[in-house]
Amino acid sequence: MSNNSKILDDMDGRTREVFRRIVEGYLENGEPMGSRTVSMSLSEQISSATIRNVMQDLELLGLLDSPHISAGRIPSELGLRLFVDGLLEVNALNKGDREKLNQSAREGEGDVGETLDRIGSALSGLTQSASLVLTPKQEEPIKHIDFVSLAPDRVLAVLVFANGDVENRLFTPPLGQTPSALREAANFLNSVITGRTLSEVHTVVSSEIAKRRQEIDKLAKGMVQRGIAVWQDRGETNERLIVRGRSNLLEKDSQELDIERVKILFDDLERKQDIANFLDLTEKGDGVRIFIGSENKLFSLSGSSLVVSSYMNADHKVIGAIGVIGPKRLNYGRIVPIVDYTAQLVGKIISDRS
Repeated sequence: MSNNSKILDDMDGRTREVFRRIVEGYLENGEPMGSRTVSMSLSEQISSATIRNVMQDLELLGLLDSPHISAGRIPSELGLRLFVDGLLEVNALNKGDREKLNQSAREGEGDVGETLDRIGSALSGLTQSASLVLTPKQEEPIKHIDFVSLAPDRVLAVLVFANGDVENRLFTPPLGQTPSALREAANFLNSVITGRTLSEVHTVVSSEIAKRRQEIDKLAKGMVQRGIAVWQDRGETNERLIVRGRSNLLEKDSQELDIERVKILFDDLERKQDIANFLDLTEKGDGVRIFIGSENKLFSLSGSSLVVSSYMNADHKVIGAIGVIGPKRLNYGRIVPIVDYTAQLVGKIISDRS
């Protein structure tokens, strides 16, 4: 029996009910719950003084926090974890949500990437959170690569594959890169990688750079190395992360997420290692997994929660993951079945088109 389970089992009925009301109230409106508010929500008559004593006991257990002196209580991360594991009532997926997801999968005749983008948008809209979709790696040979300077510290890499697919990747170039360095890097890459898959690119380019150091200057060499590292690091898979609905993080709970913290989150969303970790999270358990606050190692943004599920191909092999990220007070009971169904839907699409 886990320590959390023991804490819940040791609670009497009154304590458990007070704890449930505080957590549910916080998840609903984001406000601390005072003893009077809790008292009015209970089915039995309990005095505010008694409820305050129960709240103090729960705070001593580390399940509640007091954000301000003389204010009400909110659940701590430990309290939210205890609630999610032992008291959360997961709703059935309603017909409206199911139809919206199905509709997003039916629209258009685009490739899998475009379909997943639409599904991610639908998932974001339904949950009012940022959605994340980790797509299967691209194994098609590369036909052409180009670099487009967007800002002094941001370059867009455009990859055209033999099957006609196009992927855009953002990365940070070495300081002082120039348009001529971009052109040299693109010309160099196109001369050596055409017809090769991304999994072959890193080794080939490293070898060619060693052989042809005089053909590109140090600046172009640095950009090539950094650009390739964004797409394919040695020993890693090359998944692509689709992020939709990031504005929801700004529109919802703005008092909890200041601009600087949101910037940190957006930076995290673009980090290659985090993309690999995103899939790793889902491979260690079945079904939907919930990571609350500091449990969420994928993103350094404190105060966020990640609800994620893997999806499989026809061979029942995990090939990607899908989920949503938002404030800790997500509506877990509604979001869990939505993420679960979306993962099943994506898995079916991948299997049908493979």
